[in-house]
Amino acid sequence: MAAARSMSASRSRGSSIWPWLGLAVIIVIIDQFTKTLILGYYKLGDATYVTSFFNVVRAHNTGAAFSFLADHSGWQRWLFTAIGVGAAVFIVWMLKSHAGQKLFSFSMACILGGAIGNVVDRMMHGYVVDFLSFHAGNWYFPAFNAADSAITLGAICLIVDEIRRVRRGK
Repeated sequence: MAAARSMSASRSRGSSIWPWLGLAVIIVIIDQFTKTLILGYYKLGDATYVTSFFNVVRAHNTGAAFSFLADHSGWQRWLFTAIGVGAAVFIVWMLKSHAGQKLFSFSMACILGGAIGNVVDRMMHGYVVDFLSFHAGNWYFPAFNAADSAITLGAICLIVDEIRRVRRGK
């Protein structure tokens, strides 16, 4: 068991962080490109019907997930920016330490790319541009964007990775 841990640790140290940082950069580019399209073609509140359960909209979120703290005076912009920057630094450190753990690193890269994409919005606009709107009847899920999707995918994969790690340990 100790030999397996040692071999896994040495693989992690010997692997490169660059592919994971590259994935994060690709996510930021996709996120910013899609948001630029929305900002260029839609006015705030505009929506395009796509299906009976999906619209493309232009929404601005000054808060966090699900518009948490969005109705405050603006201080939340700097709080969420600082949290995003702090998370990015922590994730890069985690990637350096665990680059050989593929699912874990994929998860971290997705979260990193999403966090940076939303930090860029906060710094440039003072809000995050959201544009994906799912709904059923009169119920609407809060609008979100590509960065949010990457963060969600990363979180799901992180949970799967942890479940797999725990099961291997038994």
